[in-house]
Amino acid sequence: MLQSAIFCLAALCFAITPVLAAIPTISAVGNKFFTSNGDQWYIKGIAYQLVPTDPLVDTDQCKRDAEQMQDLGANAICVYHVDPASDHQGCMNAFADLGIYLLVDLDDFPTQILPDSPAWNQSQLDAFSAIMDEFQKYDNTALFFVGNEVLTTAEVSNAAPYVKAAVRDMKAYRDSKEYREIPIGYSAADVPGLRPMLQNYLACGDDDVERAEFYALNVYEWCGDSSYEGSGYSELQKNATGYNIPIFVSETGCRVARPRLFSDQAAILGPDMMNTWSGTIVYEWIQEENDYGLISYGPKVDPKVSTAALDGFPRSGTPMTVSPDYENLKSQWATLSPTGVKLSDYSPSASISPPACPTSTSGGWIVNGNAALPSVGETLDSAAMASVAMPTSTGSASQPSASLTGGGTVAGGKEITGMCLGLLGVMLGVVTWL
Repeated sequence: MLQSAIFCLAALCFAITPVLAAIPTISAVGNKFFTSNGDQWYIKGIAYQLVPTDPLVDTDQCKRDAEQMQDLGANAICVYHVDPASDHQGCMNAFADLGIYLLVDLDDFPTQILPDSPAWNQSQLDAFSAIMDEFQKYDNTALFFVGNEVLTTAEVSNAAPYVKAAVRDMKAYRDSKEYREIPIGYSAADVPGLRPMLQNYLACGDDDVERAEFYALNVYEWCGDSSYEGSGYSELQKNATGYNIPIFVSETGCRVARPRLFSDQAAILGPDMMNTWSGTIVYEWIQEENDYGLISYGPKVDPKVSTAALDGFPRSGTPMTVSPDYENLKSQWATLSPTGVKLSDYSPSASISPPACPTSTSGGWIVNGNAALPSVGETLDSAAMASVAMPTSTGSASQPSASLTGGGTVAGGKEITGMCLGLLGVMLGVVTWL
């Protein structure tokens, strides 16, 4: 009788306790990602930001989108802005159930590291930590970003130490809390004047605590029916060969030539780059004014009539594919299934040791070698930087992430409305810190 009662009580507890989906976790080993099952992991991801604040709070919508993403062949979503105080369990389970992982930014508009007046203070650290606290508990949280396109020209490369300091302190916070070692890294704009200095800077140095655990690049160079050589991807591969941490494309999907063919996927996930690069994220899921969407939730409406549509594009409902872009990407991914190497057979060699830290150059990269990183609350040492010639603007080959719902920098974004929203967020953040 007692045993039956205990069994019934246990069954009842199991029924009412939220169950997290069983999905292998992701870790970084050497310059590759692996699942906890020992398989190398390649990203086939989608930028996913339905609303400016947090797209991971509507469970029913997440379920609908996850099913459509499974049809597309995606195994990951990249989310730029979340609210750590919200309940994300329903959405995280919905994606985990279909084998879809989360790559999430720790920063937000008020807390992002700014290129022109870089800082890394306690308010930022606390805000980053709150997001980590919330999402580290989900097995399908794959990666954390400390920033997205903070540096967009060589003349603001003095912000790089603040990005690296954020990596250092978030790694220390993660380890102090005994969280799973979810990799922490950075998503960069593809700026010729920063290439490959920023890439090498974030991975260089003798102190492993200070090095990023992955590096990602937003690349919009492959447009239309380009080629591995003609797009410049061969140069990206050259710069990444022998790199000591995982590297992947965190945004791609040039729309200069229509329709989008996504033929770059065969390079990234195929023989040309798959032994060095760990996959790609395509920009973006939802159709917005910037016209990068793979799906829509209905025709554009008057935002004055439907406030839920924000800029006139519905933000929820049944996902309807945008043709032929959706079908083109689906066709590409269907033929690309790199397997890589088993963890049991992988041993990082001396050939992927940390790169040399870049030195400052006149008119180019500012940070000189492996200079000491700022501590929390420390501001830029103008005197120390004065001896270095300030560069002229070199421009950017990428198209920075700053859509109405997307994230990253507010400089030169994919649509002007996103820039305005970002600047408003920054001003509110400054007021909060004051």
